[in-house]
Amino acid sequence: MLLGTVLLWALNITVSKYLLQHGWIPLAYGTIRYGAAIALFLLFTYRRERSFRIARRDLPLVGVAALFLFLNQLAFVFGLHLAHASTVALLLGATPACMGLIALALGLEDLSWPFWVGVALTFAGVALIALSGGHAGSSVTGILIALTMPVTWAAYTTAIAPLMRRYSPYRISSIVLAIGWVPLALVSVPDLGRQHFEFGWKVWLGFAYAVVGPLFLTNILWFTAIDRVGPSRAALFANLQPFLAVFFAVLLLGDTLQGLELAGGALVFAGIALERLYRRAPVEVDTAL
Repeated sequence: MLLGTVLLWALNITVSKYLLQHGWIPLAYGTIRYGAAIALFLLFTYRRERSFRIARRDLPLVGVAALFLFLNQLAFVFGLHLAHASTVALLLGATPACMGLIALALGLEDLSWPFWVGVALTFAGVALIALSGGHAGSSVTGILIALTMPVTWAAYTTAIAPLMRRYSPYRISSIVLAIGWVPLALVSVPDLGRQHFEFGWKVWLGFAYAVVGPLFLTNILWFTAIDRVGPSRAALFANLQPFLAVFFAVLLLGDTLQGLELAGGALVFAGIALERLYRRAPVEVDTAL
């Protein structure tokens, strides 16, 4: 289940890039895709739990998590629209470092020198990837937007973690997804009006995958797997996502990596490896969406 989840997430970057290259407008794509997936997940959750009740005291934290998820989706569609899929995938490798820094800032962890070395390696790799911007199909703007993806995802994951201790992951995820979709839909109104839907079967097949696979099925697989094996083992698999995503982008989209990107990816991988060796017992923020 863990491997299946990571493969679905990784392939999503390539599929979404293909869809954005073949007629989908970024905000229209993000809004319709998320709306369809949320409808499926709400039905699944209601059949499972028969309630979406959340205590009033938890609503502010739900709102914070939804805000960061909204920002993450903006970064995803615009970053992927303006940059190579492989470049975006490599930048996602900074997520564990961002999560650790946020946990440190909130007093959730006391981090020692191996973590800081891992962070230094990760951000050195990110800097090299950013410096490689400007090659065909990518832009510096796209890379800068994509850089906010690991930050917003780490912030979202940290915000949702306390709620996971009080509610089932299905209930809290469905509610946060639904609330985060509202501002996404509002800012997408102009693009929705301009979006045409005369796509070929490959685009519609890719869209169906982008809805059902990485947004609906992965929630079920991921949370079921975490319940069985724990967040620590799950996090080890999750760290494979950026590199599997690069593989899919190179194989299916014909992306090519420049020397700086390869060097940056190697540093990011080294930073993740060192961070995971240090973090024997990760904080609960590893239970990501």
